[in-house]
Amino acid sequence: MRNKAKHPAHKCTCEACQAHPYSVAAKEHRAINRVVRMLDERNRRRFVGLLARQWGQGGVQHLIEITGISRNTIIRGRDEVEHPRKAPGRGIRRRGGGRQPVEKNSRAF
Repeated sequence: MRNKAKHPAHKCTCEACQAHPYSVAAKEHRAINRVVRMLDERNRRRFVGLLARQWGQGGVQHLIEITGISRNTIIRGRDEVEHPRKAPGRGIRRRGGGRQPVEKNSRAF
């Protein structure tokens, strides 16, 4: 069985990608987004947290532009990478959980 992407690809909004969409930086950002798409919730958070930690100051803001993941999620992932013993034991949400799409709830659709 082939592992399909769970989330649509995010288009990077950083200045480098906007100015030069075929640059090395743009290719790297697309690769990051391909990896992020394939990960589950917990591993996605930890992956971007690790990148934010490696990139240092300004890394969180840069990852927000690249991946579209919220600041709180990236910071939480960075904290989980830095302090693995203190990481909360939260599980991964089951597929189909959460609010249903409007089309499914509305009688008009």
